[in-house]
Amino acid sequence: MRNTSYLFRPRLLKRMAALALALCAMAVSAQSSALDFKQVYQAALEQDATIRASRAAADSGRERLPQARAGLMPQVSATAGRNFNSLDTTSPNILGELGTTNDRYFSDNKTVQLRQPLMNMQRWLQFEQAKSLVAESDATLDRDLQYLVVRVAGAYFETLMADEQLELVLAQKKTYTALVDAAKKGIAAGSGTRTDIDDAQARLDMATAQELEARQNQDQTRRQLEVLINQPVSALVKLNVPALKLVGPDPSNLDEWTQRAEKNSPEMKAMHARLEAARREVSKSQAGHLPTLDAIAQWSNSGSENITRINSRYENKTIGVQLNVPLFSGGYVNSTIRQAVAEQTRAEESLEALRRDLGVRVHKEYRGVSEGVMRVRALEQAVRSADQMMKSTQMSLKAGSRTQLDVLNAQQQYTLALRDLAQARYVYLMSKVKLASLVGDDAVASVEEINIYFQ
Repeated sequence: MRNTSYLFRPRLLKRMAALALALCAMAVSAQSSALDFKQVYQAALEQDATIRASRAAADSGRERLPQARAGLMPQVSATAGRNFNSLDTTSPNILGELGTTNDRYFSDNKTVQLRQPLMNMQRWLQFEQAKSLVAESDATLDRDLQYLVVRVAGAYFETLMADEQLELVLAQKKTYTALVDAAKKGIAAGSGTRTDIDDAQARLDMATAQELEARQNQDQTRRQLEVLINQPVSALVKLNVPALKLVGPDPSNLDEWTQRAEKNSPEMKAMHARLEAARREVSKSQAGHLPTLDAIAQWSNSGSENITRINSRYENKTIGVQLNVPLFSGGYVNSTIRQAVAEQTRAEESLEALRRDLGVRVHKEYRGVSEGVMRVRALEQAVRSADQMMKSTQMSLKAGSRTQLDVLNAQQQYTLALRDLAQARYVYLMSKVKLASLVGDDAVASVEEINIYFQ
């Protein structure tokens, strides 16, 4: 019989190669579909409703400047009218008898007026105030953009932490399942106790409950992230632990960070602009006592203005100045001055409260970064120690000097150390993001710096 197996080898090799390429393509596709930190931020920058509202508010605030400038520009108005008049006149005749006559005629009027403010301190101060209000709107938008990085980082890290928590629970559950089976086999072989089975089973049941909680937390955190970027999230790029550089704040001086925050923080800039606008409001209210002077140029053309001038036309050209001196307004101006002074005081106190609160937050995040480095390193050592203890306990169990309960406790301690280490890494990164946001660092640069750890 002829051996034809060699005929099928090339086909088999081709099929295996095609299958390998397909698997590689699927792996690459799955990896490319995972979103990294920068991609999530860019999606949130376009889709987040809060940022869209903040941009609209900034656009609205910027319109205050051209509106205030318009008050200093010439004002041109034109009016035109045409009327039908029916006039009944009742008067006595030469005999003393009353008689009524009726006159019907058309009248018209056309007027063009140009008014240019020459001296109007209120409008000028309103223009200067508008600059401060625009600066406040821009600073508020910058603050929201900085806070967006914090919100994206929080949602991104919480989602990854939920995934890692679920992985740890599943690994723990798998270990407990194996320990239950081993304990049952030990009893069957006459080398175990019922207590070993009950303890391992109790831990397995607890791990099952923790799995349900972890899955719920995973679904919730992922949903929050999807709402933030307005698109489904299938996978996220995980933290590249070897690429994570544990470095403290630079410079390593808390006072310098506080000064940077007071100088560059968008929150402080917005509050300073608000205070400046409040001061302008006080000056603007005080200017209500000052006279105003306008230049006026007017042209008018009218016909049949009254009954004595029917069928007559008039053209009038006027140019001059108009002085308006306020004498008494019922106490309105004084009331607005008192109100503006109170608003200025409120803005000053709000600025001082923000400065103090900002100092507290900078101190907190500064310590979060500096002490986070030490905490992560300490937990890395704790994980290595817990791993070694778990291995030693397992070996001691085989030697008969340890019990199954000791193995379970060692396994649980190792799992808790892994969880605390993962959480400490994300807390460290979160502190870096918040500290950069508080001192007003460039948002894109902050995202780029953090995204290096997720590649």
